[in-house]
Amino acid sequence: MAKPLVVNAVELLRRPGSTKDIDVVVVAEDFEFNDSRIDDVPVQVRLHLEALSDGIAVTGVATAHWHGECKRCLAPVQESTEIDIDELYQVKVTDPDAFPIDADQLTLLPMVRENILVVVPQFLLCQPECKGMCPQCGADLNEGQCSCATPVTDDRWAALEALKHELADENEGTANASPDDSGR
Repeated sequence: MAKPLVVNAVELLRRPGSTKDIDVVVVAEDFEFNDSRIDDVPVQVRLHLEALSDGIAVTGVATAHWHGECKRCLAPVQESTEIDIDELYQVKVTDPDAFPIDADQLTLLPMVRENILVVVPQFLLCQPECKGMCPQCGADLNEGQCSCATPVTDDRWAALEALKHELADENEGTANASPDDSGR
């Protein structure tokens, strides 16, 4: 069985400017993501390879599906993301960001995997304006206001709150002072 996303680069390396297009669907299992956020759904990979004088430029997109919980309201989130790919492969790696060409073959799977893992968000939001949950009763504030009467205060912030009031009082006193009170 052939390995997915392994491309023979001999013809491309012989003629700078030559191109090759790849459009495949790869089962998620082949990527070995080991990341619970990424769904076990096949990944669509569309790549354009172009031979350069010092390697092969790989551009294109991969579409991956992921899921998780909103970090503010804990609602389930499930999306697919189209990841832009723009990488370089070289026989003699001179660019620190380039991938190696081994035995005249491009092994594209690790590169696509890396690009997907970088783009899938660590912290998910169900929507950019998510209001989250009430810290007192746990009600979803996206569905409306809760019935809690007073906001919860954290005693650890009490000293800063007192300082805030002191500074506000001082600023009020300075703003009300006449120019003669400045000591000049």
